[in-house]
Parts: sequence; C-alpha cells; structure tokens
Amino acid sequence: MPARPSRSRSPAPGPARRSHRVQPAHSALERDARDLYEALTDLVRLYQFRDRNVICCHDVSVTQCYALQSLVRGGAMTLGALATELYLDKSTASRVVEALERKGFVRRAPHPEDARAIQLVATAKGKNLHAGIEATLLDEERRLIAGLSPEVRKAATGLIRDLARATATRMDVDTPACCAGACSR
Repeated sequence: MPARPSRSRSPAPGPARRSHRVQPAHSALERDARDLYEALTDLVRLYQFRDRNVICCHDVSVTQCYALQSLVRGGAMTLGALATELYLDKSTASRVVEALERKGFVRRAPHPEDARAIQLVATAKGKNLHAGIEATLLDEERRLIAGLSPEVRKAATGLIRDLARATATRMDVDTPACCAGACSR
C-alpha cells in the first residue's frame, strides 16, 4: 500500500483561529469587553422577549410591570422617585402610572410628610398581579439554573449583581439618553 503524502494544513480562518503570541493587555481587555458586550446583548434581548411574552398576557406592558415591581419591592414612593428608579422622565413615568391606576393596580395616596406631594402605592390587585408574574418568571429561572452547581449559581448571581451596580454608577440618571449630552461621552 503506497504511503499517503503528508499535507500541511493551514489554520482555519476566522474566530476559531487563535494566535499563540502573547497579546498585549489592552488587546485582551478589548476582546473581553467585546465578548461581554455580545453575551449581555444576547441575554438582555432574550430576557426582553421572554418578559414581554409572559407579562403582556396580563394586560400590562413590560414598563408597567417594572413600575409595579418597584412599588411592590420598594413600597410607596413619589412619582419622581419611581421615574428615577425606572430611568424614565417624569412625564413618561406619569403615563405609566396612569395606566396602572386605570387598571386598579396602583393608587395615589397622600404623602405622610409632605402635604403637597402624593405617594404611589401598589394595590392588593397590583400585588397579586406582580406575585403571579414573578412566580411564572421564577419557575423559568429555576429550570434555567437547575443543572448548575450551587457554587456556579451563586457566582453567576454575584457577577450579574456586580455588573448591574457598576453600570448603575456609570449612568447619569439626570441626562435622558436621547439628548446630545448623553451621546457625546
């Protein structure tokens, strides 16, 4: 049987090809930043669709659900505080609250310390709606992480919390995203 000629194989083109040279730290940081950006973009997009598909079945928008969640978790708050919590301007937050109020999920109450102000409060109906939506989403989260070890689950949660905190500290909540000042950074 004749011997097969040896063929030299060139490395595969594209992302699968890894250079064996040591990359400068800034190149590694750039690569890691891009990888993180892509991973988070994918995750956020999927969660937005998932949330929309679950939440909209209850006759509320995702933003209305986030507002209700803020009121359930944080208790009564002013419209300004809710707007800040949701990273919305007051007029947008006001429209969100008006819709929740029309549906009976939120009510306005006098502020205990400032007679000029009002507080927004989740009603019993709103709290029940939030509990139902949260239960559905938590069921999905349990299925998602069931195959992970407790250590990995804890580390993943810690990392996501750290990233959320770091992102929040870098955001300028007083500058709406659509203004020129926000885009020139």
